[in-house]
Amino acid sequence: MTRTWPVNAVLLAVLWLFVRDVPAEPRAVAGEFLIGLAVGLPIAYLSRRLYGDTVDVGRVVRVLPYVVRYLAVFTWDLVWANFDVAYRVLSPSLPVDPAVVVLPLRVESDLAVTTIANSITLTPGTLTLEYDEEANALVIHTIDGRDPAAVVAPIRRWEDLALVIFDEPGAPGDAPPPQPYVGGTGP
Repeated sequence: MTRTWPVNAVLLAVLWLFVRDVPAEPRAVAGEFLIGLAVGLPIAYLSRRLYGDTVDVGRVVRVLPYVVRYLAVFTWDLVWANFDVAYRVLSPSLPVDPAVVVLPLRVESDLAVTTIANSITLTPGTLTLEYDEEANALVIHTIDGRDPAAVVAPIRRWEDLALVIFDEPGAPGDAPPPQPYVGGTGP
């Protein structure tokens, strides 16, 4: 376990490199990194009460490939959804059949549920309306609710990765909870 604030200071120094648009020359990168660290250390130290005391760097390294995969899968789904919504809007028949889908989740932590809910809302054609804490389910509005399974498929892919990223009790291979249902027609 490592104290969190020094790790955050290093992350701020890396962010500094991107904000400053440092050329890929070792001398320039090293100099700007040190400047970023000089700025980041006091900021991270003064804001240390805003986050946990320690971080497991080994776990972060183990989870990093899943984070990258989540971002890649989400980006692909985001691009595809943009084309899908554009097609629906530009199509003369306007193939839109809005519905509300209730999706029971396997992830349980607040951060994991929030990540999934925000991913849904960021994707064109879907919007997270509510989180039912008792049922551990998201209420989702979709532009095309004729096939709830098609709406749920990308969300389940994100959830499989979120189970690993957020160290949830379930595993990606576990059976999902009861099938999603449309509106008030659920179990």
